[in-house]
Parts: sequence; C-alpha cells; structure tokens
Amino acid sequence: MKKLLTSLLILLPCALFAQEQVYNFSFDTWSKTKGAWDLYPENATEKQKVWGNVNHGTSFLGINTTTPEYEHVAVKGKGKAAAKVISRSIMGTFATGNLYTGKFVKILGMSGAEMYHGVPFHGRPKSLSGYVHYQPGKIDAVKAPYKNLKGTMDKGQIEVALYSWKQPRHFLSTEGASTPAQKDPDIVAYGSLVLDKDTGGYIPFTIDLKYVNDKEPGYLFIAILSSNLGEFFTGSTKSVIYVDEFQFNY
Repeated sequence: MKKLLTSLLILLPCALFAQEQVYNFSFDTWSKTKGAWDLYPENATEKQKVWGNVNHGTSFLGINTTTPEYEHVAVKGKGKAAAKVISRSIMGTFATGNLYTGKFVKILGMSGAEMYHGVPFHGRPKSLSGYVHYQPGKIDAVKAPYKNLKGTMDKGQIEVALYSWKQPRHFLSTEGASTPAQKDPDIVAYGSLVLDKDTGGYIPFTIDLKYVNDKEPGYLFIAILSSNLGEFFTGSTKSVIYVDEFQFNY
C-alpha cells in the first residue's frame, strides 16, 4: 500500500501538468489601472498576472497599444472579448503592439523597454490553436538594416516557446531581439506563425510545437506582435492584429 501511495504522489504532479493551459487564454477578462489596460481582473493575484504589454509605459500619453475588443470577437457570447493589438507612432517613434506572457517593468526613454519574459509552465503540448484576424498596412517606419522594406507589406507574428528556465528571463529590448531565439540553449520547444496578408476576418490557426530535446519545460513565452520587426522600429502604423480563444492541444 505504501508503494502504491508513493507512486500516486509521484504521478500526481505529472497529471496536473499534463493538460496545462494558460490563465485567461480566452482573452475575456480585462481591467484598467491608471489608464492602462491589463489582461487580468481587478485585484488579480500574481498567478493571474500572466499577460504583459507596454500599456503602463504609454498610457500617460493616453495611448494603449493592447486593448480589449468586445464587438469583433471570434466566439460571441455574454462576457466574451478578444485582444486587439496595434502598431503606431508614439512621439515620433514607431512602436509595435505586443502582448506576451511575462511582466512589463518600464519604458527606457524612446529606445525600448525593460521586461520579464515567461511564466511558469510544465506541460508538453503538441500545438497551440486559436483564432486570429490580421490587418497589415504598408511599412511606413523603417530603421537600418531594414530601410529597404519601406512601402512593402507589414507582417504580424505569433510565437510560442517552452524553456527549461528556473525563473523568468530579465530582458532589455535595447540589447537584442525580444522574441524567442530558436538557438537558445535553454529552449525545449518552439513554434511560429507569420502573417503576411490581410486574413479578411478571423481565421482558425494551429501552431505545431517542435521539441528539440527531452528537458522538462519550466517557463512558457508567447509573443503576439502586430509588426514582427517592431523591436527594430520597423513596421506599419496601420497594422492591427486581433487574437481570441487560444488553447494548447495535447
């Protein structure tokens, strides 16, 4: 009997993590603090503060690049919402809309932002699915080495990565790319969807996760970008991406 109980106790955490999802994957629950929209409820616990964005760094200008969308949703119903993420110019500097799993810290002048990437996650899903509506504009903001892209169509992106991190990754966007690096030594699995045209409304998507080793996942990083080169100050001030009803498939 003792051996049986020990085995059950060992298997219990695995069972709990086996079908793990992400809090507020439906994008339904929002709150607003000092003019900044957050993708979690008022008086949220730390575990509920899964999603980060730059709104707390731009809201003092009356600008939110990530907001709730209550009318244009993929699945209609009482209390349903989606996330609307836009790119735009802020005080003459291009800023991509972004929504990611992690925590925003602060804006670094007009050169970038400080944030933490990743939230605790131990599941090993096969894929991420959901709904997306992308409306790109022609690139009207460029910076080297992407000046040749001016006038071409912008691209949006949804990226998902599992890492073997033991804690969230501290990140300064002034020091390099903010999206998951496929060659990161701590990466466990990676998947990406690049959107290069107007989807004409919501479309379903599935992003397969490619596992590169047998390490146990410790943290999850998802990035939703209205302009996939926005971290390099390149993109369209007219690009918009809507996302709704995500889920991991096992």
